[in-house]
Amino acid sequence: MRTFDLSPLYRSAIGFDRLVNLLEQRAESAPSYPPYNIELVSEDKYRIVMALAGFTRNEIEITSERDTLLVTGRKQKDDVQRTFLHRGIAQRDFEQRFQLANHVKVVSAGFDNGILTIELVREVPEAFKPRKIAIADANGNTDNVQVLEQPGQQQHAA
Repeated sequence: MRTFDLSPLYRSAIGFDRLVNLLEQRAESAPSYPPYNIELVSEDKYRIVMALAGFTRNEIEITSERDTLLVTGRKQKDDVQRTFLHRGIAQRDFEQRFQLANHVKVVSAGFDNGILTIELVREVPEAFKPRKIAIADANGNTDNVQVLEQPGQQQHAA
């Protein structure tokens, strides 16, 4: 297993301690079950697709709390005694955590043919979106400066 020295990040980044801790945790324990994809659908839309062969919708639970998305699978115990010559389909319980960025929320989830699909969207409030600010001269004039947006106002198309 590789180990990475992340101490240089502590010296040059302020306020990113949580991010560095997350990187360290992910490097230590990278879960491989169940397999999943994370897709960028559009600029602010994401999709998580998980392969959950052998699970039913009732055995899967999705919880979103603050900045964490938790997908849990609890396989119901089968009373039938089976003898496997080869067992390639893992049907064990799992717990998969996804760290969500700010303003990302779960929109919907669906389960079809053993594939769990979770739709996410990033909705940044207007107060947090970037805006252009006019720079005044020493006298406070903003003449000859095109104001693209005043704080608290929407841009209007001409």
